Amino acid sequence: MVEATLRTNRLHDLSHFGLRIVVGVFFIVHSQMKFGSGFGGFLASIGLPAEMGILVGLLELIGGSLLVVGVLTRISSSLIAINMFGAIVYVKKARAFSGMGGVELELLSFIILLTIIVLGPGRVSVSHIVKKIPRFLQ
Repeated sequence: MVEATLRTNRLHDLSHFGLRIVVGVFFIVHSQMKFGSGFGGFLASIGLPAEMGILVGLLELIGGSLLVVGVLTRISSSLIAINMFGAIVYVKKARAFSGMGGVELELLSFIILLTIIVLGPGRVSVSHIVKKIPRFLQ
């Protein structure tokens, strides 16, 4: 039987860690604008409940924090990816790739989150250090 394995070395570990950190910090910073009344008003204007703004903000804040430390990365990446997919399809309606109303940033973050779901937390993470967390929860 042929077995496929990823070559791992320090550069791979650091690049995986860097990817997780950048995306996590991006969502932590991006979540801050969701807690104001402006985002709730925006959601209400497109037909969604204004209270959903707090839930989206908490998802991005907590999910981004979990990505940074490397705990429950697959679960948090999955939830944030669903959020990004909703932003692409429902909010921006995939009208344009770039420019005003473009989905390029949401699509890029969606693809990075899918990559993190596949790769998991990596070796530079709390999940790898603890080693008692089941793989599907990492």
